[in-house]
Amino acid sequence: MGTKQKTKFNLQPIQQCVPVTFHYDIHFTKGLFEWDNPMLAQVVAADREASPKRIVAVVDAGLLQHHQDLLDKIDAYANQYYDALTLGAEPIIVPAGEAAKNEPKLLETIHSQINEAGLCRHSYLLAIGGGAVLDLAGYAAATAHRGIRLIRIPTTVLAQNDSGVGVKNGINAFGKKNFLGTFAPPYAVLNDFDFLTSLNNRDWRAGAAEAVKVGLIQDADFFDFVNTNAEAIAHRDMDTMQQLIYRCAQLHLEHIANSGDAFETGSSRPLDFGHWAAHRLEHLTNYRLRHGEAVAMGMALDSTYSYLAGLLSRSEWQRILNTLTALGFTLYVPELAEQHPPGHPRCLFRGLSEFQEHLGGELTLMLLQQIGQGVEVHEVDVSLYKQAISMLQAFTENKPMPAITQ
Repeated sequence: MGTKQKTKFNLQPIQQCVPVTFHYDIHFTKGLFEWDNPMLAQVVAADREASPKRIVAVVDAGLLQHHQDLLDKIDAYANQYYDALTLGAEPIIVPAGEAAKNEPKLLETIHSQINEAGLCRHSYLLAIGGGAVLDLAGYAAATAHRGIRLIRIPTTVLAQNDSGVGVKNGINAFGKKNFLGTFAPPYAVLNDFDFLTSLNNRDWRAGAAEAVKVGLIQDADFFDFVNTNAEAIAHRDMDTMQQLIYRCAQLHLEHIANSGDAFETGSSRPLDFGHWAAHRLEHLTNYRLRHGEAVAMGMALDSTYSYLAGLLSRSEWQRILNTLTALGFTLYVPELAEQHPPGHPRCLFRGLSEFQEHLGGELTLMLLQQIGQGVEVHEVDVSLYKQAISMLQAFTENKPMPAITQ
């Protein structure tokens, strides 16, 4: 009998590539939960699997103050379109604003309801509210069953034109913005413009900051549109705001799809222009500032730094600050100028290291070469940033600009 030859494998690395393609649509409508608007039912039924689909809704408590019949409308809608969807549980009401992302028990509550309602990976979680509520609900959806279908229904300008159309979800932890989170695209986004009518002026204005941002770094013509229509936007012209939301969402989605780094595996995040300071200011003000208000300040700071660093012309720098002011933004708060050593918990410039830590790799910030064209830098001069803060204070208080020292 011959000896059986043992098979030997060459233990070289096995290379694997898993291409993944995501498709999701952004819809625009009014009266989403009116009985004669079939959009939600059609979106849910579009997958052609067995119906009706089980759904649980997560609803922003702040929204209910102005739309007191919303829960009844959701229930009536489910009854009207019973062949497409069925409510698996009573809607989950969560706090409005950043409070939704600061309380870990809310995540557990949503997971518990998903479990009790028997939702599966072909079921849907409806997230109805502002950006913070969408972030929380998205994180819950992405981590239940390793991912159930999320339909975002953004109800603020900022959520409809920016955070609600992207692929990020998350909550705050350890005093850091979005420390816990996922990259998980939604199944669909349904923008209902009627929800915007009940926003207060601060929330209406705050969303315009992200439009300014994407115009500054990607599209000078869009920045011109915002600049030209700043008064109409500030005075709540709905047609102008709808155009702003549409174009801003379009540019945001184009970047996600075509930047080559949709899930931010590198150290660059161009769409976070102005955000290193904004996230820090939100924390330092105990979230007294809306996200969009903090972003406006962060962009003003980074634009001023770009000017002082010789990257941006004085005329364009002034135009940026004037546009932000015309929209109604304040560009300075005392927390910007607090003097603390680098390691102090209230030091603004901790935001730089936190930004680097969040992305990994080397520090990468987006600054401006000109309106519509950003430039990435990997180191900054803190003393120049301090001069920029002094200039913003003088600009806001209508005082002479301090002398520039290089």
